[in-house]
Order: sequence, then C-alpha cells, then structure tokens
Amino acid sequence: MEGQIDEIKKNQYISSARGCCTVQSGSGSHQSVNQQKCCKLSSYNWLESYQEPNNSQNYIAEIRFKNGRKDFFTYPIEITLKDGELVAVEASPGHDIGVVSLTGDIVRLQMKRKNVDPEKKELRRVFRHARLADVEKWLDALSEEDNTLRKTRVIAMDLGLEMKINDVEYQGDRTKAIFYYTASERVDFRELIKKLAEAFRIRIEMRQIGVRQEAAKLGGIGSCGRELCCSSWMSAFHSVSTNSARMQHLSLNPQKLAGQCGKLKCCLNYELEAYVDAQKDFPDNRVRLKFKKGNAFHQKTDVNKRIMWYAYADDSNNMMAIPVDKIKEIISLNNNGKIPAELEKYAQHKEQKGNIEKESGDDFASYF
Repeated sequence: MEGQIDEIKKNQYISSARGCCTVQSGSGSHQSVNQQKCCKLSSYNWLESYQEPNNSQNYIAEIRFKNGRKDFFTYPIEITLKDGELVAVEASPGHDIGVVSLTGDIVRLQMKRKNVDPEKKELRRVFRHARLADVEKWLDALSEEDNTLRKTRVIAMDLGLEMKINDVEYQGDRTKAIFYYTASERVDFRELIKKLAEAFRIRIEMRQIGVRQEAAKLGGIGSCGRELCCSSWMSAFHSVSTNSARMQHLSLNPQKLAGQCGKLKCCLNYELEAYVDAQKDFPDNRVRLKFKKGNAFHQKTDVNKRIMWYAYADDSNNMMAIPVDKIKEIISLNNNGKIPAELEKYAQHKEQKGNIEKESGDDFASYF
C-alpha cells in the first residue's frame, strides 16, 4: 500500500513538473502519466496500428522533456519502447531522463515536419529504460527546480542584471541545469554563472528565449478564456503583422491585438487566408461612389455578409449597408458616365450614430 502511494505521488510530481496532468486509470485508485493526450504539446500517434508492407522499422523515438521540449533519439533493436515510458538518454555531458512521446512510423513524418534529417544530423541515443536509481535521482533533481529558480532570481537581482529568469530545468543525472531567461538587451552573465556554480555545484547552461517562447513555457489563459495556444498545441511560431488585422477589418488597438507575451496574437493568422480569399472579388474600397446627391466614401466592411458600408462625404454619421454586387454595379455606371440619383436606393440597412435602423430585408441585429 505504501509503495502504491509513493508511486502515485511520484506520478503526480512528474505531471506537475513536466507539463502534463495525471489521468486516473480504470481501477480508480492508481494515477498515471503514461497517457499523452493531456500533456503539453502532446502528439497523437494516428499510425499506431499501421506498419509498412516491407515491415521496415525506424529505430528512432521522440522523447519529451520539461514544458514540451522534445528531441529525437535512436535506440537499439533489442529495446522495445512504448509511449509514456521513462528512458535514460544521452546528454552532454552524462545522461538525462525523458518520457517517450512517439514511436513507430509516425516519427519519420514528425521529423520531416520539423525539418530534421537523420542523415545530416547526428542523433543522440537512448541508453536504456530508466532504472529505479535513475528515477530517484531524477525526482530529487526535479524537487530542487523551484527553489533553484527563486535563488537564481535573487542572485541576478543582487548583481543588477537586466534579465528575467523564467525557468530552470535540471538534467536527469543532476550534473547540469538549463536556465531559461529573457532580456531586452545583451547581458553579461559571466559573474552570474560563477555564483550559480558555487551555489548549486552543477554545470550551468544559460539559454535565452523570446517572449513568445516564455509564454509557451510558462502557460496561461488567453483573452478568449482558453489555454494559450503556444503552450497547449502550437509547436512553431509564425510571423504576425498588423496587415493580418487590417485584412480582417479589426480595430488596430494594441491592447486588444496583443497576447500574453505582448506581441501580436498568433490567432490573427488563423482565419487570414479565408478573409483574403473572400475579398478577392470585392471592389477597391478607395473608389468613391458618385451620386447626384453627392459622393459616397467607404466606412467599413462586413466580409462574411459581403456588405460594405458607405456614407456621404457631408454626412458621415449616416452609414448605409450596400451589397458587393450593387457596389460593382454603381462603379460600372460611374465608369460609363452615368450617375445614379442617391445611395439610399441601393441600401439594405442604415446605421445612424450607433443606432441600427432597418430599411429593408431581414433583421440586421445578426450583423452585430
């Protein structure tokens, strides 16, 4: 019974320290981290039951470490690996302990997606399944990470360094630790490394990350109310520009467009291609519409409803919703020298000083 309790506590600590949650098994009493579906940046092995016709097997596995850090390792033919197992892998120097995240044919596709060529890049090895002594030493190292992080922040503050220590990751054999930090400018941390080596008696590696990587590593809840994409499923960052917001006709408000990291939200790119494709046949909003009553200028666009809002130059508070097809018809008339009487003839709906007035057609409440 006591051994079972120790096993549960061990699994719970591995879960909290290595970016995954505990999953209760069918027995109702035992909890395990061997299920990858809840882990940060988890990968689903949809080729688990598939094997190539030539029965060839790639003896390469994807191993997961802290906060979704993953790498590919080769393993000998006599070792059989399963998802969720703890293994001892080659490190520099010594060895590290990781959790197997992917095995089998899907690893080859994962390597292709991440542009890892095993013929050009020398992969490190999986030594063996983790022994009891390996796991005990690893858990002792993990228990020191939070305390080490706090002490490191105090030391960096005393040295007056303009840097933020985000996270500490101990190697499985407790001979080395990686210190992740962010800094806006170049930092001379040579003195910091000396003090850290004296304080913790380990090999020190300082690794600078960006603010987006910091958000992915620490996690959090976004303005949408869901867990941050970068800490839950995104494995690569793509550049985001304000043009993405312009194409979707969003307000260029930095407070609304910025994410937890302070940069533009990654989700601005999610529907960008759909908006670009939908607006291919939209008329140029810089073209003014000519009427006998006066010229009308573009105010805003509802891409999904294929409606563009226009208002007279001398009465910009009264905006009218015009279908895209009608706007093309008006532009064609203007190009042929014909000037319609008024804009109201083509308007479906009218908005005046924030109030919506129904002119014709269906209820316009669905537009807002």
